[in-house]
Amino acid sequence: MMVVMAKVQAQPAPYEWTSPSSNASQSMPCGGGDVGMNVWVEQGDVLFYLSRSGCFDENNSLLKLGRFRIHLSRPFNTTAFRQRLVLQEGYCEVTDGSQTVLIWADVEKPVVHVEMTDKQGNCQAEVSYESWRTHDRLLGKRGRFQTSYKFAAPKTLVTRRDSILKAADKLIFFHHNSDVTIFDATVKQQKMETVKQQMYNPLAKLTFGGQLTGDGFVFDSHSTGQYASTDYERWAYRSTRKASRQAVMIAMATCQGTMAQWMQQLAQTTKTVNQKRDKKVARQWWRQFWQRSFVEGNVPAVRNYTLFRYMLGCNSRGEWPTKFNGGLFTFDPEYVEKAPEYRITPDYRNWGGGVHTAQNQRLVYWPMLKNGDYDVLKPQLDFYLRIYRNAELRSKVYWNHGGACLTEQVENYGLPCLPEYGTKRPDDFDPGMERNAWLEYEWDTCLEFCMMALEAHRYSGMDISDYVPMIRSCLRFFDEHYQYLARKRSAKTLDGNGKLVLYPGSGCETIKGAYNSTSTIAALRTVTTALIDYLGGDSLLADFYQRLPEITVRDGKIAPAVHYERVQNVETPQLYPVFPWRIYGVGRPDIDVAKRTYQEDSLALKFRTHIGWKQDVIWAACLGMRDEAKGLLEKKLADGPHRFPAFWGPGYDWTPDHNWGGSGMIGMQEMLLQEVGDKLYIFPAWPEEWDVHFRLHAAHGTIVEAEMKGGKVVSVKVTPVERQKDVVNVLQ
Repeated sequence: MMVVMAKVQAQPAPYEWTSPSSNASQSMPCGGGDVGMNVWVEQGDVLFYLSRSGCFDENNSLLKLGRFRIHLSRPFNTTAFRQRLVLQEGYCEVTDGSQTVLIWADVEKPVVHVEMTDKQGNCQAEVSYESWRTHDRLLGKRGRFQTSYKFAAPKTLVTRRDSILKAADKLIFFHHNSDVTIFDATVKQQKMETVKQQMYNPLAKLTFGGQLTGDGFVFDSHSTGQYASTDYERWAYRSTRKASRQAVMIAMATCQGTMAQWMQQLAQTTKTVNQKRDKKVARQWWRQFWQRSFVEGNVPAVRNYTLFRYMLGCNSRGEWPTKFNGGLFTFDPEYVEKAPEYRITPDYRNWGGGVHTAQNQRLVYWPMLKNGDYDVLKPQLDFYLRIYRNAELRSKVYWNHGGACLTEQVENYGLPCLPEYGTKRPDDFDPGMERNAWLEYEWDTCLEFCMMALEAHRYSGMDISDYVPMIRSCLRFFDEHYQYLARKRSAKTLDGNGKLVLYPGSGCETIKGAYNSTSTIAALRTVTTALIDYLGGDSLLADFYQRLPEITVRDGKIAPAVHYERVQNVETPQLYPVFPWRIYGVGRPDIDVAKRTYQEDSLALKFRTHIGWKQDVIWAACLGMRDEAKGLLEKKLADGPHRFPAFWGPGYDWTPDHNWGGSGMIGMQEMLLQEVGDKLYIFPAWPEEWDVHFRLHAAHGTIVEAEMKGGKVVSVKVTPVERQKDVVNVLQ
């Protein structure tokens, strides 16, 4: 293998449009820190929706902060029009060569800047704030799915109005939750009131919003209007003089407490703004972001991988993780689905705002490891850190044993989603159980996030000491709960071989009533081993590991369980030992067993597709199936249905579908680099006809950079250099 110093990546080229857009569905993402914007130009005006991580209302909807409109005194020259997402430095620019609107977000504090310049020196602008939450808005049957009530919502459910305070030189807008929220309804429904005062509650008295200000801008007018199917009110501020440059900023704040505390936080954020310095810091952060890792190539999938990674980078500093069902970049739902019921506000996203579907969330966050984006991973790990003690209270209240019972659809306060818990429950039904055909007994998805924490330490040395009690608790639940269930039906708590009986269990949402689910066993065995390795040994965990049953292999293929009662969904948990648990794969024992499962298992074949959260491209890549992986990746990371090519979906969820992009990103990474023990396999499933240059991360601070041209590996660089000997070129 030829080994030379690989070139340093040229920073990603701007993504550009040469004509204005028709509506918000043709918007372009822009953001940073924990702020996202959808930016587009329509009928001469520059518009953007503003979103921020963690803006949950009383119903646990993830609300937008509003829409902004920039109107310049003279229109853009459409023949010279450009709208550019400058990926290298993280900003969006609209220009015709003479006048320019530049939009960017601070990466260290929640502030958005809008700069307007005119080479003729006569720039005059009107900047407006548009809000559709100026009155309590009744939620219809479809609109309730943006909340955690979903299909079980009371018919009188409303999204409560915001408060908007107009002054001559600024506009303040905010949403303030009352003391009583869906948290209280969920606690009561799930019979947790005896421990309510001990529970973490992120919704009560939560306030979020911001302030629009601009040097030389004064209030001009108030009006009403309609965008798409939603009415709104508009507050316009205009510049008092013509100049070569005008600027406004939007500072934001979010806190739980009194209004005075929120105002104080907003004032403190505003006080720390230094636009020149902050711009320099933001641009430097994005340049460093792109140097951490990259994939360059001349195929659409690579371009879209890069665009999607930018979207993920916009929530690098958030207290809350990026939601799988649209992230920070949703837009008016009638542009996603055409049915009349979707003619509702831009706040809508399917499957809720504060509730997390873990099977979907995990695909957004697994790619962070090979990208080296450990800061971007942290909000997701912290999500579980905040809620797991509430899940421990569930185990104590319902069954009087230890461990965190974290469900598949889990609220941002650690309880099952109210409607999925079941609103029609027999009196004698176990109060700790969800009465839900899809979600019952599905408790193992939290283990993937435990593994992400352990892998983040293995990759980067990241301090994960705060997460270790959570990981222990998640493992402890399975040990104690399945012995508890066995004790209720037998004098013995283990089977005849001294192993736990994981029954009833679940393989994802699909293999229901499972006896020793393969996906659960693979998770428990892998996480337990990794935690023992991290701790340098642990006798209690070693004993637990000895109680874990083996994965079932039948007729030369991985079985989803020893047996099961029914198939409920369209997942393939029998391939989870390939990914995420990496028991089978390139360079690992018995890869033929996994390949036969992929190629011959009737359910694996029946459920195969590239859509949404489907993982087939990942499994094909992990098994070194080059042609199969290529075909699936071409479909998975092809341009989405909207103008911005990484706005996929809705798939099974919503648009832009982030677990669609995440699963595609993982698939591409696995095609380029896999790590087995001390070996670094490069190009294990990459098509030889695709030229590519990549830099990705591996364990122990390792960075692999390699380039392939014309089917030949032309350069490889490994840092630290002593790991160069570990490279295995699969193409040789």
